[in-house]
Amino acid sequence: MTRSGERGEAGAGQTPLPALLTQARNITIELLHRRLGEDGFEGIRYRHGSVFRFIDEEGSRLTVLAERAGLTKQAIAELVDELERLGYVERASDPKDRRAKIIRLTERGMAGQAAAARILVDIERRWALHLGQDRIAMLRRTMEEIIALRSG
Repeated sequence: MTRSGERGEAGAGQTPLPALLTQARNITIELLHRRLGEDGFEGIRYRHGSVFRFIDEEGSRLTVLAERAGLTKQAIAELVDELERLGYVERASDPKDRRAKIIRLTERGMAGQAAAARILVDIERRWALHLGQDRIAMLRRTMEEIIALRSG
């Protein structure tokens, strides 16, 4: 039965797989940010991943971050402003073009990025403890195959 009470297709009583994937992602992100806060990295939110995930080690121009994240320059600029206020990034002159600015992680930003990576590894390790390493390895391979279908 669907929410409206009508009969759906076979298996309609089950939560759709994409919805389950979204729930798992949301739980993971919530746990990540709670643990970051506990580790002293307050204020980092999901939306900030658009900067943390795409910034180069030596820093990146705003336009590059926007392109990589699939966001507008204005949206990325707002995120950079927030992260700058929190002490995670700084703006500096681009040594290749003094008129341009690059965004780079501060020491605090690099430490937060490293903490997030450690936390995500720990989350996956805990899943493996509860579900078994083989199941997690199979889940990883399956997700990689699903992602690869995007290009086909």
